[in-house]
Amino acid sequence: MPGVGAAIRAALLTADPRAKAMAARALARDWAAGRLAPRFDGTMPDIPARPAQPVLLPPHAMPRRGRGGSERGRIALIHALAHIECVAIDLALDAAGRFGAERGAEFVTDWLGVAADEAMHFALLARRLVTLGSHYGAMPAHDGLWEAAQATAHDVAARLAVVPMVLEARGLDVTPITITRFNDAGDARTARILERILADEVRHVAVGTRHFRLVCAERGDSPPETWHKLVKQHFRGMVKPPFNDSARRSAGLSYEFMAGVA
Repeated sequence: MPGVGAAIRAALLTADPRAKAMAARALARDWAAGRLAPRFDGTMPDIPARPAQPVLLPPHAMPRRGRGGSERGRIALIHALAHIECVAIDLALDAAGRFGAERGAEFVTDWLGVAADEAMHFALLARRLVTLGSHYGAMPAHDGLWEAAQATAHDVAARLAVVPMVLEARGLDVTPITITRFNDAGDARTARILERILADEVRHVAVGTRHFRLVCAERGDSPPETWHKLVKQHFRGMVKPPFNDSARRSAGLSYEFMAGVA
């Protein structure tokens, strides 16, 4: 029986984004069905395989997208969101493969499930781009999200603090506004896709927060204090309001976590 670690590594080294998405979903199914052994043979790559397109630029070099009012602006925004979801597949796979031996089967199950969700999100957005006359890879994108994975590769607590509890949690804050913009522009189809993604992302942040609390309990650390410390150490940006308080509370990010971040 193949090991789950090798299967995750193979998916991370799949460059074609659609093939990667399919591999992530197959991985989650095979693991759930017991077709993969809990064996972590093979190290995770420092950088996942990337397709030739989109061209990756530094964040500061990215062209301005506008606010999504025009069709071109909406396509650019959907493309950016599709790229985020594509990188999110890698982030979830890497978490399962890099820390699964340390954290156990439940951790692997949760993060392979997240990877499968992100793959579905990517597929929905990529398909929407095609219906609008574009495709994923037609515009440049940036690789800032993967920098967070590299900065936290040494410690599962740091990874959980930054990726689900900062980066994904930021999606809880901004996605409702984005949904409103698409609805106001008459693009209810894209708005419905984002509503589905938002519901899943609340669950993803909750998964990250729950595992973070477990790690802190095992280490005898205070979750809020440890989160603040790790974010300061490993996250380059700022965690700042406005926050979607109800969605964050649903995901386990209580006021004690958010107090004092602004």
